[in-house]
Amino acid sequence: MRKRTISFELEVFDTLEDLDHQDQTLMRSAIEARKNAYAPYSKFLVGAAVLLENGTVVLGSNQENASYPSGLCAERVAVFHAGSKYPGISIKSIAITAMSRNHLVDTPAAPCGNCRQAISEYEFKQKEPISILMMGERGEVHKCNALADILPLGFNNTFL
Repeated sequence: MRKRTISFELEVFDTLEDLDHQDQTLMRSAIEARKNAYAPYSKFLVGAAVLLENGTVVLGSNQENASYPSGLCAERVAVFHAGSKYPGISIKSIAITAMSRNHLVDTPAAPCGNCRQAISEYEFKQKEPISILMMGERGEVHKCNALADILPLGFNNTFL
């Protein structure tokens, strides 16, 4: 038997203002998108902003449904919209921010497993990393250089 360690580097910024201009602007777009979240059941609002290689920013917010599995996370709303409206244009970065109407979210919110898999599909397809920016309502911002960092041993079409 052998053991392997899987690890990655994560950049941690104390505040939104510590990000470079491009990342700060993208996260501010995600914060604006969060305002359009439809979350009457969980009261957990998420906004996402996708930066494409052509400079276009595509927004998404979570959209809940009384039949819980029928809702869609902000990340997938934004990524799928980008893929359908701008096919063939690579995704460079995604900013994600979350807040709750029940309590303060002051730690970065990471994409759920379904969103990680969906973003991974695009990262694998375009053969270029997609950086991920994550924050709560306020506080630290985390940045990963690639989605693959937070989805090690990911599933892709090579297994089919």
